[in-house]
Amino acid sequence: MDLPVSLLTAEGQVVVFVLAALGLFVALLRAPWRRLADGTQLNLLLGFAVGLMLLWSMKAGVKPGLNLHLLGAMAATLALGPWLAVLALALALCGITLNGSIEWGDWPSNLVLMVLLPIAIASLVRHLVERWLPAHFFVFVFVTSFAGSALTVIAQGLAVSSVLALSGAYSADFLWSEYLPFFLLLGFSEAWISGAVITLMVVYRPGWVAAFDDRRYLLDK
Repeated sequence: MDLPVSLLTAEGQVVVFVLAALGLFVALLRAPWRRLADGTQLNLLLGFAVGLMLLWSMKAGVKPGLNLHLLGAMAATLALGPWLAVLALALALCGITLNGSIEWGDWPSNLVLMVLLPIAIASLVRHLVERWLPAHFFVFVFVTSFAGSALTVIAQGLAVSSVLALSGAYSADFLWSEYLPFFLLLGFSEAWISGAVITLMVVYRPGWVAAFDDRRYLLDK
């Protein structure tokens, strides 16, 4: 979505800066750094960062701050875990900032709304699925990976639209009629791409998916 911080009120700019600093600090503190001693895990994190940087560079725009692109937040969260996913998406955000897609001054607002928020939503969706639905391979693939990816994008779009409406950048009527409907299409694309990526990883490289546990999803099934 590439949100220019200028669209937010002065108070909103302070809030996103504080949230970005706090979120990045907690992620650095909580990240399982020992896992990255394994070269495969480090390459996986960097691979996600580079892949998402390229993915985020392909976008369609409606108006300033209303760009649309795939997120990959659910796939990164399932593969890396939430804390390493934050680092991977933050690196991708640095990449699109370096190539001029956004300004450095917009980095904190985009970290909050493109990284921290969707990863938090993805983590919540995963938690709710694990708590309320059977521990089955197809539940993990079709509900968590496919449907969860779509839900994450749609929820993020709703949250961002609410922020823009509350800040007075755009009217709620305009966002509801001209911006939010695109997230339904985006959610469908996100579901297929992220779901397919996670499915292939689970089938051929299950060790690359931190959220997938053979004993939980395959044993005695």
